[in-house]
Amino acid sequence: MSRISPLDPEKAKGKTQELLATIKAKLGRVPNVLKTMAHSPVALQAYLGLSGAFADAKLPLKVREQIALAVGEDNQCHYCVAAHSAIGKHAGLTPEEIEGGRRAKSPDPKTDAILKFARKLSANRGNITDAEWAEVRKAGCSDEEVLEIIAAVSLNLLTNYVNHVADTAIDFPQAPPLS
Repeated sequence: MSRISPLDPEKAKGKTQELLATIKAKLGRVPNVLKTMAHSPVALQAYLGLSGAFADAKLPLKVREQIALAVGEDNQCHYCVAAHSAIGKHAGLTPEEIEGGRRAKSPDPKTDAILKFARKLSANRGNITDAEWAEVRKAGCSDEEVLEIIAAVSLNLLTNYVNHVADTAIDFPQAPPLS
């Protein structure tokens, strides 16, 4: 049972109603995590603002989805792993790339460095070593890309934490356990 029940979009008022209608128009539905965030228009707007800013990102969508998978797996957020496995598939990730994202691994050296860096950021609360910094730079990541990695990790930490606190019911196909 969820600690914070998703807000019924039919009962939403004002700005929250507008935000949920926009989400539904864009996605065709409103996922439970966003209905849960809708109890606070500020929290929902914060998520939508940061998420929307990625429309102009240098990091490709597929890499951002793999970051979401790496962070979700690191934080044991079953909701986010399920959601980003499904979203990643629609973004063009193969089953191997989805699993690789969850494991923070990629056969592409730059993507591999990005995923490992994202996982370290998540696991160590943003603290990295000089060696970890050197690895992401050696892989060819610019300042812009590093800052986008940080923003992507932050966005995913927000949803991971909302789902942990709210105990959000998963409304995506369950992701299989990693072997």
